[in-house]
Amino acid sequence: MTNTVSTFTRRTLLQSGTLAAAASLLPAGSHAQKPAKTSYPPALLKPPTQAADLPVRLGIASYTFRNFDSAHLIEYMRQLKTPLLNLKDMHLPMTPLDQVATQAAAYRAAGFKLTAAGNVTFDKDEDDDVRAKFEYIKAAGIPIIVCAPTHQILPRLEKFVKQYDIKLAIHNHGTEDKNFPSPFDVLTAVKNLDPRIGLCMDLGHSLRAGADVVAAIHAAGPRLYDIHIKDLADATSKESQVAVGEGIMPVRAIFQALIDTKYPGNVDLEYEINGKDPMPGVVESFAYMRGVLAGMGYR
Repeated sequence: MTNTVSTFTRRTLLQSGTLAAAASLLPAGSHAQKPAKTSYPPALLKPPTQAADLPVRLGIASYTFRNFDSAHLIEYMRQLKTPLLNLKDMHLPMTPLDQVATQAAAYRAAGFKLTAAGNVTFDKDEDDDVRAKFEYIKAAGIPIIVCAPTHQILPRLEKFVKQYDIKLAIHNHGTEDKNFPSPFDVLTAVKNLDPRIGLCMDLGHSLRAGADVVAAIHAAGPRLYDIHIKDLADATSKESQVAVGEGIMPVRAIFQALIDTKYPGNVDLEYEINGKDPMPGVVESFAYMRGVLAGMGYR
């Protein structure tokens, strides 16, 4: 992939009111991809109410903006009018560890709530590897690790969950995932583990694994810590992803299940297509989801 880049200095960021809080996230002279020159109808960008007032809280998985730096992530989040942010490590690097707290604080100073971090891979059944990742999350002050572990490593992860008092949300990855293709595979694996080990349900991958996503929400109950939402035109095809509302995802039934189960977490849009210019699909997805909530009486 060929990226268009431009140079952003600390002075440039400080001169921009919207990006001022991102100044400490970028060293002077760092490079960042330009956002697409696209404008969006103001009506689509208005939130129906504050996120905290809604029974379903809509956030962003920052992997959506994986081709953009932290300054642009902040700008896009402001356009979307949501403060809820699930950070991937390209937007909060794991090293050097002594800078993680400062970078996380800069996001909070910009008005964002860091709800989770990940996906974090746990594929080494070794204390040093696991400890380094827990130290990263602890330094960032983030309460949940969205993760992709193996079955073998779960006992070791349980030990660190107890030590650090940080929740683990195991992310299912569909039919390609030999460990946890379905949310029900996660629930089976964690049912006898510490209650701080639970599920991050990826709705798109769940459909591809043949799971009933509404039933999975009810089955997970208090073990459901995070949700990644994406939509598919074809329940069997990863490549069929579309903006939320254009596919077959039963969004209203999902939202109703979350309300019925009093789900305390967030629904984070993880939009994996059109990586060079994701905002049209992201805006469409947010407009649709907010419209569903408005149709349910939540404005």
